[in-house]
Amino acid sequence: MDRRGAATHWGRSSGRGRGWRGRGRGGAGGRPSPPPPSSAASSPAPPPTPAVAVDDAAPIVGTCPDMCPARERAQRERLRDLSVFERVGGDPARTSPSLAVKKRTISSTNVQASDIRPLPVLRGTMDYLLHLLDSSEHPFETIHDFIFDRTRSIRQDLSMQNIVNDQAIQIYEDVVKFHITSHQRLARSCQDSDASSLCYLNMEQLMKCLLSLFEMYHMTHKSSARSNNEAEYYSLYVLLHLGCKIPKMADSLSLWYGQLADPIRRSKEMIFARDLFRCYHLGNFKRFFRMVATEATDLQLRLIEPFLNEIRARALMYFNHSGYKLQHHPLKHLSGILMIEEAELETLCGICGLEISKNENMKAFAPKQTSFSLPTSIPRSNGIYF
Repeated sequence: MDRRGAATHWGRSSGRGRGWRGRGRGGAGGRPSPPPPSSAASSPAPPPTPAVAVDDAAPIVGTCPDMCPARERAQRERLRDLSVFERVGGDPARTSPSLAVKKRTISSTNVQASDIRPLPVLRGTMDYLLHLLDSSEHPFETIHDFIFDRTRSIRQDLSMQNIVNDQAIQIYEDVVKFHITSHQRLARSCQDSDASSLCYLNMEQLMKCLLSLFEMYHMTHKSSARSNNEAEYYSLYVLLHLGCKIPKMADSLSLWYGQLADPIRRSKEMIFARDLFRCYHLGNFKRFFRMVATEATDLQLRLIEPFLNEIRARALMYFNHSGYKLQHHPLKHLSGILMIEEAELETLCGICGLEISKNENMKAFAPKQTSFSLPTSIPRSNGIYF
């Protein structure tokens, strides 16, 4: 049975950090300029206007009823700046409210309430974007690029309105799911530099979204609210550390873990993530792959899958350094431990510099081979095979 391409089950989800991180939207803060001197010396000076921090200003309340504001649609039609998903009849200069989705903007000057989408519209926009993930009319890289930008725009609108509630958390969780799905699917085509850059940028946004999501969880706890998915999303932070090439988080994992609430630490999702991480570092690869095959949720499996061949290569290093030279390691036996097809394992052995011998229709490699090295580029895993 082949556990590949775990089924995508979209719950409500969420995205990235925002106004609560202390970013204002208006002009420079601080004291206002003093009023000009009065011509009447006898008139009392007006009382000074108290300085108001930008973050204390009332947030914008969006009024845009569509996925894309009308004035942005008109401008992008003039500039022929429409994605293939936004064109009416393939015309690069014509779109409609049911197709156009607001792009992320760099400048926040002259923003009007009519440019910002309220929460119900953002929820509908997120659902529309997730629906596009199932499209087979375009390469996944094209689909990813479009959703990547438009989900950042959704996060931007949430930030500008300072929305932190259950519905915003659901949107952010969906954005994290999108980035994990992209992490899995892009990894299978990351053989050229363009795809590799997409993988890197996607991983960068995934980590940012997760950290912002955790901040939202913390803020909603003040009102005794708690997401049903919280434990699973916290476990993803631990599992990200299995990746050999991803940037490690600033704080140590043990320190971060100690700051979690008891219900999260005791959850089955977090116990699974910690046990898996421990098996990896102890070299217990048989238990590692058995746990992935039998205990991982679909979301956890999609996150772990692109790391599996890196972990298998590390397992081969352990096998190569252990045992006696005359005691060969049969590939059929190892493929069962590492849950990979024998032909794929043979390819991986060759990439790692291991020489394979054939004896009585059995392929194996002798340990203590000095030619072994962990490769810098490894073919991506097709998942768990058992």
